[in-house]
Amino acid sequence: MSVPTISIPTDNLVKMGLKNTESIHYQSTPEELIQDTLRIGEGVLTDTGALAIRTGEFTGRAPKDKFIVKDETTKDTVDWNNFNLPIEEKYYHVIYKKIFEYLNKQPEIWIRDCYACADPKYRLNIRVINEKPWTNLFVYNMFLRPEEEELEDFKPEWQVISAPGLKLNADECGTRQGNASVVSFKNKTILIAGTGYTGETKKGIFTILNYVLPQEKNILSMHCSANMGKDGNTALFFGLSGTGKTTLSADPDRKLIGDDEHGWTEENIFNFEGGCYAKLIDLTEEKEPEIFQAIKPGAIVENVSFFEGSNKINFNDDSITENTRVSYPIHFIGNASEPSIGGSPKNLFFLTCDAFGVLPPISKLTPGQAMYQFISGYTAKVAGTEAGVTEPNPTFSACFGAPFLPLHPGKYAKMLGEKMQKQKVNVWLINTGWTGGPYGEGSRMKLSYTRAMITAALDGKLNNVEMEHDPIFGLSIPKQVPGTPSEILNPRNTWSDKKAYDEKAKYLAALFIKNFEDYASGVSKDIRDAAPKI
Repeated sequence: MSVPTISIPTDNLVKMGLKNTESIHYQSTPEELIQDTLRIGEGVLTDTGALAIRTGEFTGRAPKDKFIVKDETTKDTVDWNNFNLPIEEKYYHVIYKKIFEYLNKQPEIWIRDCYACADPKYRLNIRVINEKPWTNLFVYNMFLRPEEEELEDFKPEWQVISAPGLKLNADECGTRQGNASVVSFKNKTILIAGTGYTGETKKGIFTILNYVLPQEKNILSMHCSANMGKDGNTALFFGLSGTGKTTLSADPDRKLIGDDEHGWTEENIFNFEGGCYAKLIDLTEEKEPEIFQAIKPGAIVENVSFFEGSNKINFNDDSITENTRVSYPIHFIGNASEPSIGGSPKNLFFLTCDAFGVLPPISKLTPGQAMYQFISGYTAKVAGTEAGVTEPNPTFSACFGAPFLPLHPGKYAKMLGEKMQKQKVNVWLINTGWTGGPYGEGSRMKLSYTRAMITAALDGKLNNVEMEHDPIFGLSIPKQVPGTPSEILNPRNTWSDKKAYDEKAKYLAALFIKNFEDYASGVSKDIRDAAPKI
């Protein structure tokens, strides 16, 4: 991106409350932002030329500190729950004032105009005001980048204002503690204070699109990755963090549409973003070459550690956080689709990392089972280092993205069901987790096997194979998959203690049934009938 020959109009910024307009860096290039970060001593270059930064106290999202302003716009439309936490409008104005008072004391401010939604019919213009140059570089990497001529009359519809160095007074600001992310649909503004975690900006925009697109545009917004074959065959990969969305969609034989957030219209699939935000823990060039090779000048790596005496990343080191990340523009992936748009999908993959070792590595779902699994949104995280914790931690997140869904999950589920039925897509459940036993006993499913299973499904090689019926979960398990040992396809066969498998399977089935109690009354009989049978 070239240096803009135009400057940002300051009239609106002054009206907003920004007084020190002479200190603004507008639409800086990645090279300039890297140099600014190094100049202020908040980053270092890795041996590959990527910028390494620390996000401070927060190395992940703070869901208990994310608020939506409850006002006449949202009071009857937002599904208020443990993720959609209300805050009074008066506190929004208090925090807004505090942020601008703080920014006006800073020696420099970085501002970027960008947009979301690759389909121009649904483009959302965004202006981001940052305290930190590396946050502004993250915005450059992750959102779509206007051409220079588009900046001359750029009119932002939404604004994100980020001040990670500002600690709020919780009593004065109506927050839980000193950090907060506050979304106001009425004012079309996201306020971020007290946290340097870059993902708050990314997920803030995702949250507003999940509110606006289904209601106003009749577009299904989805937490999924997407890629496309040479014949235009599009596939979607749904899953929670750590299940493999980014990894499995980065396929050298298919074009990458996007790795995390998409919209599904009557005609196409389109990416919300202009970049990728991949997990780095245990990354190897052999297993994930596309991501590994994207860690180059312009990329930002977050909260990583180096081998002693060097600036070479130790990808296995989780001493700062397990949530080590890299952000990079999507064109850093050699086979990325530009624009980031694909045709309507033929295959959907629901990814789960089942640390109990119970679910099969691949199974085909009926329409009822697909809706049941979508509403359940299951994965299981491995046990942590806390004393006495030995069992994996089951997680159910409706529609594989509950923390980012302002509307009731039933809205998104209904739209997905209608699209699946209308377009007759194949739906597969993929377990990228454990086989041969639970975490601590079994082993993680080999990535090469998972890729082979997905490729077989995409190529239609599983359409007519013999299937085995799972008696508890009701899943259809193929007896043969090209490139995959047949003995791993039925998970019960991989356990040496079959009784132990049966007990663990019933335990997980009971968790599914218990979780679904909140949704059972609002779904059809065929979806209820897709529940596990104990």
